[in-house]
Amino acid sequence: MTAQRIYDTVADDFSRVNDLIIKRLSSDVPMVEKIAHYIIESGGKRLRPLLVLLSSRAAGYRQDDHLKLAAVIEFLHTATLLHDDVVDTSDMRRGRSTANARWGNAPSVLVGDFLYARAFQMMVELQNLRIMDVLSHATAVIAEGEVMQLMNVKNPDLDESQYMEVIHNKTAMLFEASSHTGALLAGADNTQEAALKDYGKHLGLAFQLVDDVLDYRGDAEAMGKNVGDDLAEGKTTLPLIYAMERGVEEERQLIRQAIRKGGLDDLPAILGIVESSGALEYTMAKAREQAALAADCLDALPDSPYRESLNLLTELAVARVS
Repeated sequence: MTAQRIYDTVADDFSRVNDLIIKRLSSDVPMVEKIAHYIIESGGKRLRPLLVLLSSRAAGYRQDDHLKLAAVIEFLHTATLLHDDVVDTSDMRRGRSTANARWGNAPSVLVGDFLYARAFQMMVELQNLRIMDVLSHATAVIAEGEVMQLMNVKNPDLDESQYMEVIHNKTAMLFEASSHTGALLAGADNTQEAALKDYGKHLGLAFQLVDDVLDYRGDAEAMGKNVGDDLAEGKTTLPLIYAMERGVEEERQLIRQAIRKGGLDDLPAILGIVESSGALEYTMAKAREQAALAADCLDALPDSPYRESLNLLTELAVARVS
């Protein structure tokens, strides 16, 4: 299994990161610990911490601070998930209830704030100003991406270039920051630093584009969310943008109306249009393009099991669609 091979490359590091995450979740406020543990342990793949471990090792890092950096990245990611679910009024993530569905919006937002604060505490401990610069910038960009997405809910006029900007800011930015800070921690030269930064960006875009396809062609049990969730929330993703461009007027109007009102009343018809228009094939082609760009970036790195695992990640990103 490709995924297992990737994790096996840094199995010891990954286990130590998990231990560190649990240790640094400690709080004197029981509800903080309870909610933080609940979402941290909810079965995510921890892709972003994995990127930190692989990138730093691929660039020659041999110390232990990459463990702390990986935990920082996971805390930042988890904080965004807590806030996302409140904004999206989601009640399901990774196959189980969201924190806001179980405890309410206010505790979820406040525990998200706690995780951001804990991440920045640990970031300071690394005593690396360039890493702090990258992560503080990334955190601001991710927040901007969330606002951009919110502004475009139920907006059928979003075009492809605007959509790519939203998913870069909202999703790919933390992938980019993960591999970039791994390179910085390792003291990589300028060429390798730039390569690893771009690798994360392209990999993150590939993962998000595949997620867009899975929203229309996925397995609800495997995804932990329902097919059509994006449409139900009025989110204009690339398959819908393409289908509107290629469809006849009647189809275009049906999609526009479905985006404007949200919900799943028109899901069967929309699924048919998205399939027949070639929108999913187009979106997958864009995902493969981004994965190939990510793989090309790895030419700047020396051969190693870590570089090989980074390459396998680009294959894994697009292999999730059956």
